[in-house]
Amino acid sequence: MQTQPGMLPEWLVLGLVLGVAGTLVVAGLFVLANRVFPAERPNRQATDGGEMRRRAELREYLTAIDEQFAENHFVEGQHVAFYLPKRDVAITFDARAYYRIERSPTVPVLVEHEMPGVYLGARLPFETPEVNLGPDPEEEPHPTVQAFSELGLTQSASLDDVKSAYRERVKEVHPDHGGNEDDFKRVREAYTTAKKHASGASRQRAS
Repeated sequence: MQTQPGMLPEWLVLGLVLGVAGTLVVAGLFVLANRVFPAERPNRQATDGGEMRRRAELREYLTAIDEQFAENHFVEGQHVAFYLPKRDVAITFDARAYYRIERSPTVPVLVEHEMPGVYLGARLPFETPEVNLGPDPEEEPHPTVQAFSELGLTQSASLDDVKSAYRERVKEVHPDHGGNEDDFKRVREAYTTAKKHASGASRQRAS
């Protein structure tokens, strides 16, 4: 069969049709599979310990200053951690939400995950009362004090006490017993520090 001038060969037309049809079928299957088996996304609130800790601190601070608030609120189409209805203030960890809300009458406040909750008052667009929520979070205890505290001991504990406490703590935090690697590492470091400063440790080294 001869092809008329200006017309594509029949085999070429058939190939193009089959190629387009195949592409559409593959694309359709991809979309269908994505809807039926969506990619699992980690729950950020559940996995981000930093944010959970800051949320608890912000909640404690807002309660201490007697400020009414709503958690996990939608403001101007944006999901925010806290909303203060009397002040029309939105507190968020999300920079994108902050900039979008900024264009509205609501006043946004951006909070970093590293910022302790007691510092929220300095960010709020209104005067806040002085509250005492315990020691300044920046005043970290001395490493030696922290080491003994991690083992549940005071600095007057003996070397035997340190060893005994360490054995008990290791049972609680060891990954093989349901603990996690970070806690296990922290306890080991505490043990290393505490045994150097325990009562009787210097005498044992001297002997």
